[in-house]
Amino acid sequence: MDRSAYPHHLAITLRWKDNDVYGHVNNVEYYSFFDTVINDFLIRSGGLDIHGGDVIGLCVDSQCTFKQSLEFPGVVDAGLRCGQLGNSSVRYEIALFREGSDEPAATGRFVHVFVTREDRRPVPVPDRIREALEGITG
Repeated sequence: MDRSAYPHHLAITLRWKDNDVYGHVNNVEYYSFFDTVINDFLIRSGGLDIHGGDVIGLCVDSQCTFKQSLEFPGVVDAGLRCGQLGNSSVRYEIALFREGSDEPAATGRFVHVFVTREDRRPVPVPDRIREALEGITG
């Protein structure tokens, strides 16, 4: 899938520390980019209160397929779409694009289960978050 398959995008500036000794962005950073685009979307579009809200999202599954390397300096365009929306869970589909490319450097999935902050028991996806996710469903 190309850039147009992802309705939400976030530009993430690469940092010097993202590169490893081999001269490319280390694989662990790709997962950090996934987490960043998802949580930025949930906070800004879905009203997720990460500091005091009763409901939080926990990652229960994630996967990344590396297609091209990324290098500092640069900007990664993180594309996001909702692949599946359940009662208490959501599967996000993410693609990371290097500047000027429509082909992803990496693609992946990330699954959140929404739970109560206090006892970590699953709860329905909050209405405002559900509405925001429905807006980016592929």
